Amino acid sequence: MSEPIAIAVFDIDGVVRDVGGSYRRAIADTVEHFTQQAHRPTPQDIDTLKGEGIWNNDWKASQELICRYFESQGRSRESLGLDYDTIVDFFQRRYRGPDLEAPTQWTGYISQEPLLMTADYLKGLTSGGVPWSFFSGATQGSANYVLQHRMGLTSPILIAMEDAPSKPDPTGLFMAVKAIEEQFSIEQVLPVIYAGDTVADMQTVVMAQQQRPAQSWLSVGILPPHVQGDALYKAAYAEKLKAAGASTVLEHVEMLTVALITALLT
Repeated sequence: MSEPIAIAVFDIDGVVRDVGGSYRRAIADTVEHFTQQAHRPTPQDIDTLKGEGIWNNDWKASQELICRYFESQGRSRESLGLDYDTIVDFFQRRYRGPDLEAPTQWTGYISQEPLLMTADYLKGLTSGGVPWSFFSGATQGSANYVLQHRMGLTSPILIAMEDAPSKPDPTGLFMAVKAIEEQFSIEQVLPVIYAGDTVADMQTVVMAQQQRPAQSWLSVGILPPHVQGDALYKAAYAEKLKAAGASTVLEHVEMLTVALITALLT
């Protein structure tokens, strides 16, 4: 690796893989099932919820959408008797498939996710002096399925759902940065760039800057594929990311090159 100039940390869902037909489809399926087929949220409904910045966990997002539907029908959420574990199990069987614990046997929506990042792109960052890691709200199993099984990475640094509080709490981001510093024996305080696709991702960087002001923290918004089909919606989504703190917004993660990172730091 060249002399390091910055540290890059990546979200996974909507950045490394397209989850429009997987995680988000599983959210819609779950809400539809637990509302007895009375309501299926649209992608825009899900974006609106996630735009609140506190629904990074898709299981909890599903539960919240179920509750809000019934509240719109005049029922209190306390009266619903929803069991969170049952919601999670239904979601996971849609997303992973019937065999929840064996990644090589997963046949659910996860097996069909288009990749948005290649291993060669990451090699280019490393050779250009930008070591990298991942901080995601996905589970370890789901995240490593795409990083190791699909992309072919060997033991990537990953901070996942089980490892840290949900975003926008920056604890997981700090952990990802520390792991890189230790792996590459980096002693100087380098700027950190976090690339994500949601308001919560951008707010995570804002909170990191507040808690560790001696270090430079930059957020880069990545437009997920599902928002790019409509020009007006795409523009509105980009504006939300900028309003939440994004230094720049890109259409594809691999546009975040060493040259662009250098420019962002100047």
